Amino acid sequence: MATTSIKKIVGASLIGTTIEWYDFFLYGSAAALVFNKLFFPESDPLTGTLLAFLTYAVGFVARPLGGLVFGHYGDRFGRKTLLVVSLLMMGGATFLMGLLPTHAAIGAAAPLLLTTLRLVQGFALGGEWGGAVLIVSEHGDARRRGFWASWPQAGAPGGNLLATGVLAALAAWQPEEQFLAWGWRIPFLLSGVLVLVGLWIRLTITESPVFQQAEPEKAPPIVGVLRHHSKDVVIAIGARMAENISFYLLTVFVITYAKSTGVSNSTVLNAVLLASAIHFVTIPMWGALSDRIGRRPTYLAGAAGVGVWIFAFFPLIDTGNFLAITLAVTVGLLFHGMMYGPQAAFFSELFGTRMRYTGVSIGAQLSAIVAGALAPVIAVALLRDFGSSLPISIYLAAAAVITLVAVYAAKETQGRDLAERIRA
Repeated sequence: MATTSIKKIVGASLIGTTIEWYDFFLYGSAAALVFNKLFFPESDPLTGTLLAFLTYAVGFVARPLGGLVFGHYGDRFGRKTLLVVSLLMMGGATFLMGLLPTHAAIGAAAPLLLTTLRLVQGFALGGEWGGAVLIVSEHGDARRRGFWASWPQAGAPGGNLLATGVLAALAAWQPEEQFLAWGWRIPFLLSGVLVLVGLWIRLTITESPVFQQAEPEKAPPIVGVLRHHSKDVVIAIGARMAENISFYLLTVFVITYAKSTGVSNSTVLNAVLLASAIHFVTIPMWGALSDRIGRRPTYLAGAAGVGVWIFAFFPLIDTGNFLAITLAVTVGLLFHGMMYGPQAAFFSELFGTRMRYTGVSIGAQLSAIVAGALAPVIAVALLRDFGSSLPISIYLAAAAVITLVAVYAAKETQGRDLAERIRA
């Protein structure tokens, strides 16, 4: 049976994940800039933003369900088909958001429709991540798995880079009145074109050879995960805490925080844009480092670094200086990358083949509810109630401690044969 080269597999996964994260992050940026005014206009600015971020969090609630459903069928029938389905669902929901009438047109139905489409986004992304990292991990060799599997991870900053870049360009090109009237719709409608490109690429790759050669499990994948890998699921959840929370504070909440201190939208968007570009380039470097020194040391260094850096992050934002803001976000994302780069290979190596899609999806997406989903919501609430960034820094530092404990408790997985029927 013909197989696709690892470089083509990596390219297909990277492009697909970039498009899906573009869709997902576009909502987060729009929640901070637009949705609070167009869909929740009867609230004060911070409360309106809080409501917008609550609908943003709804997308995370659907992710474990998406991970469970996509994981089940991905472990039964293969990775490729489910990746195509997730891309179509995500792109369709994002495109429809660009067509939504606002609160001024249809009242309370507008945020209700917005929330429904956000649920579809979350469901699709919950299934996307596991399949994208697995199809690369299971095609590549053990010696460079950390490097190859980190490329789909780069789709997250790639998507954020694309979403922020489009919004920044529109904000600079249009007066605010035009941007609020119709300009904000353009990035959402653009998703339709991007999905067609990603779909064409994903249809050309072959199924994972490791999956094709594996003997099917008699029990449903979720049963195998709970029976043999419950500890690994807990480790994955803990490992995601600092990584997930830090990313959304550094790239989504920072827009709201900077705006509350008088920094212009264009200044913070451009800072996030530059930092995301550096993040995109360096994630594979951290994956490659984990191939040399191990998954755990690389991951632990990132968790410790971000837990300390957050106390310098907000004071740098407070300066209002573009270079200081860019430095704050860039260094934070470098520490994040030290966790996110090795994560794909690390999680893939924790589970057996015919329960791997389910295992990595559940571990990654359950944490998303209490981590990424609530991070902007908790941060906005803390800022509103205390008027200070210090409680937010303490919040992330506590998450970093959880991640340090979880990763320290794990066994080193570097070099593990993914064809083995791994048992905890």
